[in-house]
Amino acid sequence: MAALLEVEGLEVHYGGIAAVKGISFSVGEGEMVCLIGANGAGKTTTLKALARMLPSRGHVRYRGEALDHLPSHRLIGRGLALVPEGRGIFARLTVAENLDMGAYHRDDAEVAGDLERVYALLPRLRERADQIAGTLSGGEQQMLAIGRALMGRPKLLLLDEPSMGLAPLMVQKVFEVIRSVAAQGVTILLVEQNARMALEVCQRGYVLESGRIILADDAAVLEADPRVRAAYLGD
Repeated sequence: MAALLEVEGLEVHYGGIAAVKGISFSVGEGEMVCLIGANGAGKTTTLKALARMLPSRGHVRYRGEALDHLPSHRLIGRGLALVPEGRGIFARLTVAENLDMGAYHRDDAEVAGDLERVYALLPRLRERADQIAGTLSGGEQQMLAIGRALMGRPKLLLLDEPSMGLAPLMVQKVFEVIRSVAAQGVTILLVEQNARMALEVCQRGYVLESGRIILADDAAVLEADPRVRAAYLGD
């Protein structure tokens, strides 16, 4: 399987504090891969560094291209999109306007068709198209954040804690959407504190601890690992 994303020796510092300490990993085209770990392990920092939102050291290659020289706003045009922790929607805009912002860099004739596909995948957004986004429920806002990212036609979708703060039923719905997105051929790198759910939907996983990758394997192997079960699955 060809690597869509290759990360080698990634380091991120906050002042004198090393948050990510030289990690290396890859994501193959069409894969769903997760990063799991406790709060403060460096998961969100890793995604922000990949999205060029934080200064970092090391080498990151996406579709064979080094990303070091690109500002974050240029990545969506390359097919790399981030759904940030906390959703990051435009709270004072309508649902439809938020989705339009997901395609801000596009001027092709297929934007309208992509909007219809997003509405078909997330029918609640069609129902709420004229509603101010900040008045949506937490689950609806998460759906909107995913839909907005999809309007950029990503080949690689970075998802940061999509289940955070959601009721169990809504968590199930969000992950059904994530599975559907993956089934459409979008590669996914998932950061998720709900390790059990992440390992159930992904093919492979990496375990981060204090800024370092301490385990890497197929998701089923990690899910059965006694260390993972004790630390992250509550067994």
